[in-house]
Order: sequence, then structure tokens, then C-alpha cells
Amino acid sequence: MRYRLFLLASAMLAAAASAQSVGDTPRPARATIDSGILVGETRGGVNVFRGIPYAKPPLGELRWRAPQKPDKWSGERAALANEPPCPQPVNSDGTVNGGGVAGVQSEDCLYLSVYAPANVSKAPVVLWFYGGGAFLGAGHLGSYNGTANAREGVVTVAINYRLGALANFTHPALTRTAGPKDPLGNFALTDAVAALEWIKRNVAAFGGDPNNVTIAGQSAGGVMVMNLLSIPDAKGLYHKAIVQSGALLTRGQTLAEAEERGVAAAASLGLPPDVTAAQLRSVSAQTFVAGEKTRRGVTSPIDGRFRTIATVDALNAGTEIDVPVMVGSNSGEPGFDNARTVAKLAGDSGAGAWLYRFDYVPGFRKDEWKSGAIHSAELMFTFDSIETSGWAVSAAGKADAADREVAKRVHSCWIAFYKMSAQAKSLTCGAGVNWPAFTEAGDDVMQFRATPQLVKSKTIPDGSPRPSPPRT
Repeated sequence: MRYRLFLLASAMLAAAASAQSVGDTPRPARATIDSGILVGETRGGVNVFRGIPYAKPPLGELRWRAPQKPDKWSGERAALANEPPCPQPVNSDGTVNGGGVAGVQSEDCLYLSVYAPANVSKAPVVLWFYGGGAFLGAGHLGSYNGTANAREGVVTVAINYRLGALANFTHPALTRTAGPKDPLGNFALTDAVAALEWIKRNVAAFGGDPNNVTIAGQSAGGVMVMNLLSIPDAKGLYHKAIVQSGALLTRGQTLAEAEERGVAAAASLGLPPDVTAAQLRSVSAQTFVAGEKTRRGVTSPIDGRFRTIATVDALNAGTEIDVPVMVGSNSGEPGFDNARTVAKLAGDSGAGAWLYRFDYVPGFRKDEWKSGAIHSAELMFTFDSIETSGWAVSAAGKADAADREVAKRVHSCWIAFYKMSAQAKSLTCGAGVNWPAFTEAGDDVMQFRATPQLVKSKTIPDGSPRPSPPRT
């Protein structure tokens, strides 16, 4: 107990010293959740809590199993620092990898952060899933800073979820030792559901409304959202969805196909064909991360247990989880045709769907982004996180006042979506633009340029081939 209090005091002093350097001294903020008491910080009307466990560490026997509720603690737990991200390849020279991560990682990584308005109740909630190809990334990056959301009355929950082969790996040895209802090979998605369950139990302690939750993600995080639209265990735990550059329309693979790929991946590490589940779990996380055939994992299967149908099939059958969906892509990448298809299918009956195209290139990036706004370019605008995002600086300069004004207009549309009723068929944002839900007859898409405007989706091409941008 004395050691915990020492850590709490040390963390508070470090946070205070950092805040004083920018002229804003934080004060302690407390929240009591089902695991115990958290002590975060409040400044400028925003409460921030970092490094909150939403599941037990997925170590040992818990590797490749559904997440378990975290253990309770006694006393107060400091929630002032981010925990290490999940295992992933990092650069040996200390620079960030393609997912924006450098330095230490840990298999003990199922933690989340909360950005919440101070002194509110029943505020809309967004659960954020980062991108990174399903094998890179972390929830704490500066582009995902939820401070601007909180200032507009929205609670942001950003999680780490398992990556690569520690998330998406299927093998006959694991199938044989799993229980009859245990999920197989879809562990990033089981982490997402565990986070949604944590929100249902705890978000009211931060002023959030568990009955107004939006799931949102970009790139691989957008694919997570797409998959959650057809996961039975997620039904009722969220009420709206946003898919940024992640409108995947593949039918997935069978369990047998995934197991075959898992056997080949294990063999690439020198493991025998008759390897046991215990032997697989004894292999270090970094071995899987280092292996060329294992670092990216094996695509999540339709296991018939946790994941029963591909979302594209559910959308075509009209059996997806029926919630409002916002979906779109950027002008400098492919994917708009898929986004249009998702909007058409998701909004054909019941809840509405909103289609967008992000087409704004800041002046300081014009020489770099010659074919339009590249993959991930929208993040510092949708979060209004220019002050903390590495995307706001390049060799050619940095974001300016004009970019900040665009960010406020773009961000207002995301805020309007978080706040709107699930029964809405239009929303108003972007300095007064009325944005109707997409229909084939109306064909309306919001095009985000310097000033947002409605255009017809059929006038917009699919997009440029996607480059491989540096993540900063």
C-alpha cells in the first residue's frame, strides 16, 4: 500500500511539473469503477484517466482466449500514465513504426484511456479502435487525443487490443483444447466486446451514457467496426458506428482454412506438426512478432461460435446489427466504392447511413500528398487533435490557422453524429450544412474540403492507389 501511494504521488508530481511547463496545473480527478478507485487528472474542464485495465493480462493460459474481467484492487490506483502497447514490430533505431509506436511493448496490454468532460452525466460515448494493419498501433497516440471531444461534451474511450498472431491465430491444437463455446482466432474482436462490456458497467462513473455508445475506428480499426456490425455478442452494447477508411467487404475464411494457415505459420517458427497448445503458449510474444509469417497474424475466421457470419453477407441479407453508420474514405487512397456500398446496404432500411469523402490537403502537405489526402490524413481533423498529432508537422512546415479552422468544421460533424438520436435521418454540422442520410435516390455524400459541401457520390472516383505513409 505504501508503494502504491508513493507511485501515485510521484505520478501526480510528474504530471504537475509537465502541466506547469505549459501554464496549466492539473488537479486530481477520481472515479470509482467496479475494479476500484482511479485517480487521474483534470485540467481545463477535461478529466483524463490513463492505463485502466479492462481485462486480465492475456498471458500464459489466457493467451488466445477470450478476455476475462480484471482483478479488483484495494486503495487508489494511479491512472496518469499509458501502459505499453501490445507486442508489434518496432524500429531498431528508435523511430516510430508504421503504426506510430516506438519503444517498449508488452503482452500485458489490455488497457484503455478515458477523456471525459468534468461534471457531466449521460454524455455520449465513443469507443475508439486505432489503425495499423491489425499488427501495429496503440490507443494512446496523439492523433487520438480525446480532449476536443470532451470539450464538446463527449466521452472518449481509447483501447489497446491484441495484435498480429497474438490476436488472429488459429491452430488445431488450440481448437482441441478450447471449450465448446470458446471463440477461436478472433481475439482482437473479443477484446473489443470486452471493452464494450466494461463501458456498460463503468462509463457512468465518468459521466458517460452507456445507452449512447458509438464504436469508431480507422483503417484496421474501421475493419474492427465493420466486423462488430455482425458479432452477436456485441448486439445492444453500442448504438452507432463510424468506419474511417475500413469498409472491408470480404467474406472471411473458414475455420479449416484458418487452421491450415496457422499450422504453416507455426512451422515457420520451427514448431513440429504435433505441437501442443501448451507449447504454442510457451513461445515468447517477441518470437511471433519477429517471425515474417507470424507478425501479421492469420485472418480472423468465421468460427461459428463468436463470429458466425461475415458482415458483407449480413448486410446483403439485412441481418446486420441495425445502427446508424458513418462511412467514408480519403481522396488519396482507394476505398470510396466500398464505402458507398456499405452506406447503401447499411442504410437501405431501418437506421440511416452517412457517406463522406475527406478531400482536404493542408498547404504544408501539398508537395507530399500530390494525389489527395492520403490514408490516415483525416485523423487530426476528425479528432481536432492538431496540437498533439504528429501528422500536423512535416519537413515542409506545420499546420496553420486555416487548418485549425478546417479541423473545427470536420470535428463538428463527428460530434454531431455522436450526439444525434439513433432514429435520426439527417444531421447538421460543418458550419450549418444539413447532411442527410445516404440513399441511392438522393446519392448525397459530404465532401470535406476547406469548406464541407454536399455532392453526389457518383461524381467521386474510387481514389488513388494507397501509398505507404510514414506514421509520425
